[in-house]
Amino acid sequence: MTEPRANERLESGDYFENETFTGLELAGVDLGGKEFFRCTFRSCVLRESRWRKSKLERCTFVGSDLSGATFDQTGLRGVRFESTKLLGVDWGRIAPHPELAFDDCKLRYASFVGLALRKTSLLRCSATEATFTDVDFTEADFRGTDLSGSTFTGCTLTRTDFRDARGLFLDPARNRLRHTLVPVETAVAIAQHFGMDVDGYGNT
Repeated sequence: MTEPRANERLESGDYFENETFTGLELAGVDLGGKEFFRCTFRSCVLRESRWRKSKLERCTFVGSDLSGATFDQTGLRGVRFESTKLLGVDWGRIAPHPELAFDDCKLRYASFVGLALRKTSLLRCSATEATFTDVDFTEADFRGTDLSGSTFTGCTLTRTDFRDARGLFLDPARNRLRHTLVPVETAVAIAQHFGMDVDGYGNT
């Protein structure tokens, strides 16, 4: 259940520390200019919420829905999303130097453009039809994530871990790959894309 007057307090306050918000239903709410430190959002509905120039540090979203939310110039440091819907979010608009982690999240149609996301984890997520452009994913972890229909262009994927990722295709001519760990199916798809036949994989 939503805590008493939590909706009003969240909308009217400017600074929150060590607070847990549970069951909020504030679709389309304007949370711009607010600061959150060590806060937890649990089972909250914040679809199409607006976080312009807000700051979130060491915060966690669990089992929530932020689909269509806008994070224009939002500072995100040490922010973790668990089992949360983030459909269609444009992460390219966030403030520089973000620190993000995603676990079991829905990131369909999400857009990541021009970001430095070294060592970021996107574990067991559904990131189908997402767009990744000019992102530094050095040592990032995509293990177990469904990337069907997603595109990577101009990305740095040095020592990026795609083990057990599904639906992944990487064009070496359009990305920087070095010690990139990919599933066998991805390696075969790349080879076939460039006209090679891989013994044991659909050859006649």
